[in-house]
Amino acid sequence: MTDEPDVPISPAPAHRSVLLHESIDLLAPQPGHCMVDCTLGAGGHSAAIIEKIKPGGRLIGLDVDPQALDLARARLEPIAQAAGVTLTFLRGNFRSISSVLKNLAAPAPNGILADLGVSSMQFDTPERGFSFRFDHPLDMRMDPSLPRTAADILRDESEEELADIFYYLGEERKARPLARGIVASRTSQPLLSTGQLEALVRKLLRVKGWRHTHPATKVFQALRLAVNQELKALEEFLADAPELLADDGRLGLITFHSLEDRIVKQRFKALSLTSRFQQIVKFVSPGDEELKNNPRSRSAKLRVLGKVLKDKS
Repeated sequence: MTDEPDVPISPAPAHRSVLLHESIDLLAPQPGHCMVDCTLGAGGHSAAIIEKIKPGGRLIGLDVDPQALDLARARLEPIAQAAGVTLTFLRGNFRSISSVLKNLAAPAPNGILADLGVSSMQFDTPERGFSFRFDHPLDMRMDPSLPRTAADILRDESEEELADIFYYLGEERKARPLARGIVASRTSQPLLSTGQLEALVRKLLRVKGWRHTHPATKVFQALRLAVNQELKALEEFLADAPELLADDGRLGLITFHSLEDRIVKQRFKALSLTSRFQQIVKFVSPGDEELKNNPRSRSAKLRVLGKVLKDKS
């Protein structure tokens, strides 16, 4: 997916799949393989996977965003048809991968990929409310059927609860005064738009300008993670996905911030201490060329875990 830019970007850059070549090389899809793209997005990684698993392969694409599914379907169906690859599209959260594969009666996948975070498409759609670059309603739901928006959280949570969200999900050191200021402000005017929140954060932090990281970045990250329960979903996914792999299968995750990367790193390390799994690579970061062409990839890390082939002797 991608990472929220720290400074305004205009016009919005075209979508680029992060660590695309590295993901394909390390997941090593082969003709006839069954692969799962758990965060389909615009379908960039899946398009490359299809070319590697033709002919006779199967690709299962999963996403919580119905708009992303529609776009990916339009892009991938002609490619898959020409390649002789079977496609299955499903709307759902990757946390449910175990039940998804069970309901499909799908074979054990040879590869599973999850590209975490928010896509460029979502960031660059103002009405989704993910970015402080636009003044639109504070939504931030990847899945539009979720019950609560970011505005709901800012309206309903207590000062202590907001401080915990900003501190633990945004790693914001000034979480408590920010929460106090937001609670005081909402008594006279509810926070309903991204522009209102961005302006209030700058006011509370007494920031008029910045050189690198926008002062609202951590608050927006924290709210997005809270709205979508991203870290909990990641933990549930990692509890199931490795064991679902076929023998010699591989699981790849692309992370964009330290909170999710820490969860992946610790889970992969623990599994690699058993005899059933090994780390194919600790992590890979974007190279200079990708950073030049896609600055949003700057914090990305790819980690890949392999399931050890059982001894058939």
